[in-house]
Amino acid sequence: MRKSREETVATRARIVEAASSEFRRNGIDGTGLDDLMAAAGLTRGGFYRHFESKNQLVAEACSVAAQRQIDGISLALRGKRRSSGLRSVANFYLDQSRRDDPTISCPLAMLGSELARCDSATRSSATDSFSKLVDIIFSQIDSEDSEKARSKAVVIATTLIGALTVAHFINDSSLSDQVLETVKQACASA
Repeated sequence: MRKSREETVATRARIVEAASSEFRRNGIDGTGLDDLMAAAGLTRGGFYRHFESKNQLVAEACSVAAQRQIDGISLALRGKRRSSGLRSVANFYLDQSRRDDPTISCPLAMLGSELARCDSATRSSATDSFSKLVDIIFSQIDSEDSEKARSKAVVIATTLIGALTVAHFINDSSLSDQVLETVKQACASA
């Protein structure tokens, strides 16, 4: 019995969602097709009905995960004055829950070094995600010089990504907390 188009779309979305979490939890190289299909409640046999390659899935899963972060930041900014915008962005991005649970964290922070070695489509997707993060930060910077404000947004975005990466791998919880709090304060006052 063939699946309906709606079922096929829903199954593909379920695979992307599972892959998004598994990649952030175990890394791209550390997640095999059997693992991610099992996480989606499926068998490996159905993978190639939905994707041409693992690379295609990596690009799509990272894009979905990054967009979820951007949407979360946008929600955190809703109703906030622009003067508190950078604090809201930093507080959302560097929340301890994102450090402690990579499956809800930013894929740029959790997978950055692996993304650098991916195919061009995945790297383009990661670049687009980084640009969206920079754009949302840029929108919160008061400045008459847009070039300087854009540069500042790039610095803040890379600082947030780096801080979350470092806080995640540090095995000293006090030091990890210090990284998160110090960078939150620095970004809020930037």
